[in-house]
Amino acid sequence: MADRHMTPEQFRKRGYEVIDWIADYMENVETYRITPTVQPGAIRAMLPDHAPEEPEPFEAILRDLDAIVMPGVTHWQSPNWFAYFPANTSGPAILADLISSGLGQQGMLWATSPACTEVEMVVVDWLVDLLGLPQQWKTTQRGGGVIQMSASDSTHAALVTARHRAAARHPVRSLVVYASSQAHFSTRKGANVAGFEHVRLIEVDERYAMRVDALEDAVAADLAAGLVPAFVTSAVGTTGTTAVDPVRQVGEVAGKYGMWHHVDAAYAGTAMTCPEFRHHQEGLDLADSYVFNPHKWMFTNFDCSVFYVADRTPLIDAMTMRAPYMSNAASDAGVVIDYRDWHVPLGRRFRALKLWWVLRSYGAEGIRAVVREHVRLARELAERIDADPRLELVAPTPFALVSFRHLGGPAPTQHLAEALNATGRVHLTASRIDGAPFIRVSVGQTYTEQRHVDALWELIDELATTD
Repeated sequence: MADRHMTPEQFRKRGYEVIDWIADYMENVETYRITPTVQPGAIRAMLPDHAPEEPEPFEAILRDLDAIVMPGVTHWQSPNWFAYFPANTSGPAILADLISSGLGQQGMLWATSPACTEVEMVVVDWLVDLLGLPQQWKTTQRGGGVIQMSASDSTHAALVTARHRAAARHPVRSLVVYASSQAHFSTRKGANVAGFEHVRLIEVDERYAMRVDALEDAVAADLAAGLVPAFVTSAVGTTGTTAVDPVRQVGEVAGKYGMWHHVDAAYAGTAMTCPEFRHHQEGLDLADSYVFNPHKWMFTNFDCSVFYVADRTPLIDAMTMRAPYMSNAASDAGVVIDYRDWHVPLGRRFRALKLWWVLRSYGAEGIRAVVREHVRLARELAERIDADPRLELVAPTPFALVSFRHLGGPAPTQHLAEALNATGRVHLTASRIDGAPFIRVSVGQTYTEQRHVDALWELIDELATTD
């Protein structure tokens, strides 16, 4: 039976080969066409209909990585990636992920892996200081942080907690959720999954930030209809244009009506390592929860979303369920954090290890330097666009997203986006706002430099027709 398993010596040999493969990929990724040209079903057609009955040699498995997988890979790690928001990796994070997989920890309880729990507690507490967050959000205080899979999971956890708290006093069917019309759709999805029947999308101003007067009007109308305001989210960097909602004013409205106030800084949270950006999140002392994703702009492999609560008691009350086979002395005594009580999943991986390695490898200074350079590159691109008589900016650039369109109207804008992506040399996202198309350029891939943004601008200049 033993000969059916990979031995440590075999693992060592194959591991070197895999590391070499990854290093070669990192070295050459910017030379690849970013998006695949395969047709739907092409990858599946190269795979057999049934799992192999007999073992296959590792050489064949590694060979098929190139032959079958790579033709269908979208190269998110290319420095010419300007689409969506980044989903970054880095050397330290990749290596830590390998260690995490090798250790195979199941960190549902402190007792099932003390290191998994306590490293996470320390790392999320470090980030409170690095991002300028309220001190009470540390695990040593009333609040605390936990690493979730994604911002959508974090928002869902906040919604479930708000519903649980409000449902103790009001019928669930009467509870209302509020968000900007530009908020990420995960708020609506999370509200639906959490059992909320009423979701209000609030109008925005000329900078696409939530209008607090419109929020007040919506709350007043719901109260008059016998409904109960229960949850509101503020965005610090919307997905569409990185608009910033007025966090403090929204928090004041939330406090007036007893709503849970959640702040979504999934993308822009990393920028808060730089003090000059923290004015965008002024008012966090009034927030009940907050999320940001190191797997976007902090060079930490997906999945790694950090979710904070100002007071962990409502979260734990909403999420905790007991089973006799989970009983242990530390948990029963209440002297440890059991992170299984901080989110919907029971099982959890050792995600904190990769974040720990990134923070130690880059240092706060290193992260700030890369973020500031990305912001500089984005703002320089925005200036070029603003100066071009064929183009116009759609929204401000508070961070590293540039939103623009062709002055010729919807058709030339759409054509420009399609033409840029068709080159395969860059990739960006076309979107719509106020019913009209525009182009998003997200500067933030780990290894993006001046030359990559210059090359993008040359393509824009070449392909932006005067029609």
